[in-house]
Amino acid sequence: MTKLLKGQLWRPPEVLREPILLAQLIQSYARAGDLNRGKQLHGILISNGGVPSTFVANHLLNMYCKCGQVDDAANLFDGMPQRNLVSWTAMVSGFAQNRKFLEALRTFSSMCAAGFKPTQFAFSSAIQASAYCSSLGSGRQMHCLSLKLGFDCELFVASNLADMYSKCGLLIDACRMFDEMPTKDEVAWTAMIDGYAKNGSLEEAILAFREMFREGMVVIDQHVFCSTLSASGGLRAGQFGSGLHSCIVKLGYESEAFIQNAVIDMYSKTGDMESASAVVRMDSKSWNVVSCSALIDGYIEVNCTKEALRIYVESQRRGIKPNEFTFSSMIKGCAAQAVLEEGSQLHAQVIKCSLIKDPFIASTLIDMYGKCGLLGSSIQMFDETQNLTEIAWNSIVGVLSQHGRGKEAIRAFDTMISRGMRPNHITFVNLLMACSHSGLVEEGLDYFYSMSKTYSVEPREEHYSCIIDMLGRAGRLKEAEEFICRMPIKPNAYGWCSLLGACRVRGNKKLGESAAENLMKLEPNNSGIHILLSGMYASLGRWEDVKAVRKLLRDSRVKKLPGFSWVEVNNKTHVFGSEDWSHPQQEKIYEKLEELSIRIREAGYVPNTASLSCNLEDSLKERLLLHHSERIAVAFALISMPATKPIIVKKNLRVCVDCHSAMKLISKVERREIIIRDNARFHHFAPGLCSCGDYW
Repeated sequence: MTKLLKGQLWRPPEVLREPILLAQLIQSYARAGDLNRGKQLHGILISNGGVPSTFVANHLLNMYCKCGQVDDAANLFDGMPQRNLVSWTAMVSGFAQNRKFLEALRTFSSMCAAGFKPTQFAFSSAIQASAYCSSLGSGRQMHCLSLKLGFDCELFVASNLADMYSKCGLLIDACRMFDEMPTKDEVAWTAMIDGYAKNGSLEEAILAFREMFREGMVVIDQHVFCSTLSASGGLRAGQFGSGLHSCIVKLGYESEAFIQNAVIDMYSKTGDMESASAVVRMDSKSWNVVSCSALIDGYIEVNCTKEALRIYVESQRRGIKPNEFTFSSMIKGCAAQAVLEEGSQLHAQVIKCSLIKDPFIASTLIDMYGKCGLLGSSIQMFDETQNLTEIAWNSIVGVLSQHGRGKEAIRAFDTMISRGMRPNHITFVNLLMACSHSGLVEEGLDYFYSMSKTYSVEPREEHYSCIIDMLGRAGRLKEAEEFICRMPIKPNAYGWCSLLGACRVRGNKKLGESAAENLMKLEPNNSGIHILLSGMYASLGRWEDVKAVRKLLRDSRVKKLPGFSWVEVNNKTHVFGSEDWSHPQQEKIYEKLEELSIRIREAGYVPNTASLSCNLEDSLKERLLLHHSERIAVAFALISMPATKPIIVKKNLRVCVDCHSAMKLISKVERREIIIRDNARFHHFAPGLCSCGDYW
């Protein structure tokens, strides 16, 4: 017997006729994964006696399946003159173990049709196959059959049923299955925690983990930790996630690669980049594409684009090839910071890595070019994308919205629907914003009221805020007020701010004061409230009220957000503030500004001093307007950039009325395209005109 298990190939005929010895030998090959010796023994058996007995053949089936050769097992199974319950169970389990889930379900069905009563192992494998195929229909059939045969209370079967329902998104059924189990093992808890985490029920996942501890289930595997870490990251529950990390270290799991990745991802999602980086620094082996992508995405989320770039460069130095998630995060960071040069370089690298066809990367590139001001490049990227997903459609609708192309955004939305795509809440935010910035009020209202009726998308606070903004921009303040009264929820800060801004433009003191009061309750440290309110009083000539508001701002010690603009020239970002003369080329910039002032006056420019909420002489107001940050940035770009390149300036506040008028004439006298992105949208200035049609 000892010699047999050591793997000697030749056996005397009398030994080959000992089924138990043969079975033990085949089992040893299966445990060792020694497929070659197993196949040789199978050949010897055939040459010495034809087809093996059902008993021996069943062990061969198991050996082939465990060695990953399920097709060889299927061929053997098909040639067996007699099959028993063990044979069928081995094939159902073998197909499931080798991820051939449809074959597992078909074999299970054939077994039942052949009159065999499934075992708990066959049931469990078939239920697992239903879960991985997301086949709720077959999963429910398994549940019914298990009830009929009395297996529903069997721990292994019940655990897999709970897992199947959770993977199919039916958490209520999964919980019911879980609660009805007389006893619960680690497999059942794993299924529930994983189901909660993957279905977005993150709080429930953490509660289940805590309940698992309370029930005394101290044997926790890596999968439970990964699922719970994922839930912690999604909830930004950094303290709880840090506690999980401590447990992982105590149990000795910290060296597992996928555990390390989950820990890094958790810290990154909670914004604790110091801890996330520390995990990578402690173990050089933790440098892999997953951990690097998590770090990059974490830095992007906390607006540390330079740190994200450092990780990206370091990962390449270590020979780690970026994947679609790495590129998507980096491109997303370029979009947020509107850094076109770096975004274009990443686009080139995506093409080089043959990932340009990835739909998620394509969507981020569409968004990046749009946010960097290149609407044409964004549309071209969209047109060249082969597999248009809902994300890509949302991106293009959003880009068109940001650039004030309301009618084009509506056409894109209609085309999206005609191609069978399902809009979500993001789609409608983009669409309603497009209607708002283009004055398409009736169209916007129609889309808003169709959300729940036609598309089963319940409006959220951001959708209600879009309608407030839309009505306010159109000057329909009474309708906006009535809409607010009918809303099932209270407006958020954006809604009140939009209304206050509209009241400033229209001079509606009473409603403006009400909006300001509600906004201060939500954002007491928002200096913009006082600025808008004082601007409204100034437009009405109520200078005493202006003084009172400004005194209130000083007394509250709320810092006023300074306005600044920035522009990229020669791969370097240049930032300017109002009346800012700190730039090394200040003299040339000032000369250009004075030249522009003379030329646009000759072209018909008249300073709109009423746009400033200060009681000064007009000459002083005109000087302040001339030195607004966006004008300084444009003047610098004009003396620094070739005439063939468009000037793209970014601004952190809304562009003022006077600068808007001036930019139209600057683009005319300079014969240059000027693009300004303020805190709400893009303005494309071409000779004497703006893409917004003076509606913004």
